Amino acid sequence: MTEQNVVLESTLTCPKCGHAETEEMPTNACQWFYKCKACETVLKPLEGDCCVYCSYATVPCPPIQMGDSCCG
Repeated sequence: MTEQNVVLESTLTCPKCGHAETEEMPTNACQWFYKCKACETVLKPLEGDCCVYCSYATVPCPPIQMGDSCCG
């Protein structure tokens, strides 16, 4: 995948309340925390994932899409 093909929007779904929100992923940093806009639960990456997008979203973060390690 090339940089031009990287998807920057991903829909995060809260595992606690099920609220889904489409967000634009950062390209220059990992996002380790995300506060659900409905129930205010703070999401953290699951063990083995590098960021909240890789754990709870429809599209993994840009570095993972490119085949790189995230924030390594």
